[in-house]
Amino acid sequence: MPDRILSCSAALAEALNEEMTRDPSVFIIGEDIKAHAGIFGQFKGIPEKFPDRIIDTPISESAIAGVGLGAALTGLRPVVDLHFSDFVTCCMDELVNQTAKIRFMLGGQVRVPLVVWCPDGAGLRAAAQHSQSLEAWFVHTPGLKVVVPSEPVDVKGLIKAAIRDDDPVMFFQHKKLFAKEGPVPRGDYVIELGQAAVKRPGTDVTLIGYGSGYYLCREAAQQLSEMDIDAEVIDLRTLKPLDMQTVADSVKVTRRAVIVHEACRTGGFGAELAARIQEELFDYLAAPVKRVAARDVPMPFSPPLEDFVLPKVADVVAAVREVINRKERARGGSKSR
Repeated sequence: MPDRILSCSAALAEALNEEMTRDPSVFIIGEDIKAHAGIFGQFKGIPEKFPDRIIDTPISESAIAGVGLGAALTGLRPVVDLHFSDFVTCCMDELVNQTAKIRFMLGGQVRVPLVVWCPDGAGLRAAAQHSQSLEAWFVHTPGLKVVVPSEPVDVKGLIKAAIRDDDPVMFFQHKKLFAKEGPVPRGDYVIELGQAAVKRPGTDVTLIGYGSGYYLCREAAQQLSEMDIDAEVIDLRTLKPLDMQTVADSVKVTRRAVIVHEACRTGGFGAELAARIQEELFDYLAAPVKRVAARDVPMPFSPPLEDFVLPKVADVVAAVREVINRKERARGGSKSR
């Protein structure tokens, strides 16, 4: 059957429905799920179909995450709904001291098949405590896997892989992307964790993004094509494990890289990736790796100020033009794959 056009929200609901049908050990736990089917419609139809496998909780993220961990240790596969990614601050001990470490501290005698679902990102005028992008915190925590899908097809394929994984997965989904639509395969479609996707081939510069950053890359690549600059666009999809091979294959051809994410610049995932590129691919680079990110301030509530803080397509285009115009330096590298 041909792919259908679904929103990111509908793709998530469909994948969860299929996984709960396939595996009776999968359940969802969080706040107000039965009453509202998720604040972004991401659980539509699930409470009615699986009323005994939806657990509504008090407003206590530490309790929600703790129950999720305990259930995972008994062999169940919980999906923990944290409502907003900002609320991970209320359960950091459960996530980074317990969930991330317990399999290692028990010598691999247990599995922790837990998914922590975290809607993140800005652009909805939700102010500083409901607009953060915190994925870098968890990339920095050994024992956790980190997934950040962008398109509906990736949402479906990656949430299925995350639920089936025997390690804890932090699943970040940008709030502003829930309405984004795209083709989604029918049936049991799974994307292996740790596989980036080249979503636009190019030869002049590599644009690397994830989540909302991917869309900035995609739009920038279109504008750059009108300037006769051929940009390759990579959607990382998974930050940990990281598909460094796909990044390397691209940079060896283009010899330039621009990394784009919505999280603030300092200490963001772009810094880690830029370091990896310059450590492993320095001899191929014709220009320094550039980062495009949000400014290092708490996210403002004021719409004009929020727009000012967030990265824009124009910022990506400017970064590319800077690395393209930089004087070529002979580093050896090849222009053919």
